[in-house]
Amino acid sequence: MEMSELTALLTREGLALLDEVGSVEQTADVARAVSRLRAAGHSPDLVSAVVGQARLRVKARAKFGELADRMLFTRAGLEQATRLKVAALHAGRLRRAGIGEVADLGCGIGGDSLAFAGAGLEVSAVDADEVTAAIAAYNLAPFAATVQHATAEDYLGTVRSEQTAIWLDPARRTAGHAETTRTAAADWSPSLDWCFEVARRHPTGIKLGPGLDRELIPDDVEAQWVSADGSVVELVLWSGGLARPGIRRAALVMRGGETHELTGVTDAGDEPVRELGAFLHEPDGAVIRARLVGDAARMLEAGMLDAKIAYLTGDAALTSPFVQSFRVREVLPAHVKTINAALRAADVGRLEIKKRGMDIDPAAFRRKLTLKGAAEATLILTRTSAGRVAILADRV
Repeated sequence: MEMSELTALLTREGLALLDEVGSVEQTADVARAVSRLRAAGHSPDLVSAVVGQARLRVKARAKFGELADRMLFTRAGLEQATRLKVAALHAGRLRRAGIGEVADLGCGIGGDSLAFAGAGLEVSAVDADEVTAAIAAYNLAPFAATVQHATAEDYLGTVRSEQTAIWLDPARRTAGHAETTRTAAADWSPSLDWCFEVARRHPTGIKLGPGLDRELIPDDVEAQWVSADGSVVELVLWSGGLARPGIRRAALVMRGGETHELTGVTDAGDEPVRELGAFLHEPDGAVIRARLVGDAARMLEAGMLDAKIAYLTGDAALTSPFVQSFRVREVLPAHVKTINAALRAADVGRLEIKKRGMDIDPAAFRRKLTLKGAAEATLILTRTSAGRVAILADRV
């Protein structure tokens, strides 16, 4: 969104028109809405802004629920925004630490600030992009929050209390409101070194991508990887009073309405490799990123299926929120002909395919299979100490 479009939108006429247009869900809906609004005499900037926002609001419901229908977005800002249920966990940690005031530096469209303000914190939100800061101000207007257009570096110079919590979400993509690309850590804004320096002086949370090079993580912070409904969505580094004593690694797993956490003082040592047992367990991505697979294995009385692959196996009928578990039916050579024969014999017509340690495209592999039965199963293609295998299994 350009400033001219935002200016046209942030008027009584523009906002009323946005509410009137309602949901724009499909590409065909976009074309129809544009044609109708242009025929009604509305300016190109206003039409572009209204239809674009209506489309983004539909996409934003996955992150913000019904609140999305009262918010404004940029495409890039929505892609990078924290999911509201994850942001609520950030806010809860600040409240439990006794924090009353937080500066959200690099606030984007205001996702985390919404949760901070909703939890009763005094929020100062800051973004270096003028359009994004204006959108954050709109989204935060119902709350006791202030929004400024400034860089994180400039704003921090105005923070006088070392007890003020700092929330940092450095820009990790190229500038822009639509299509952006990832940048190297050396090009983030503010820089990672600057963020770490802030974290040494203030209680701080630094939101980063979950794939951050672990060698860059300081020794004196708590590193928490977060997954939501099966996807690892972020890494947060917590410092000062926001870091929990004795915890340096954490995997927070959110599934549906439930939250579970596995923590450690350091990376967990793996369990020994063992032969495939009655169950195969796939650790959640956050557990793998946090290198707590060994702790999950011990909880399940399991071992590693292979020293370099994050599959666990064991005979105990135990499950855990930190893994997906499968009951092994049959172990087969990883050959299409053999697998097809087993699928026919088991009357399998609906098949989930998973793979690790094998250079196979599951979608292409599926097209080679004959799936005509009434039953369902999971096919796990992986490598073991005995070589490449196909494991036919059922989800527990």
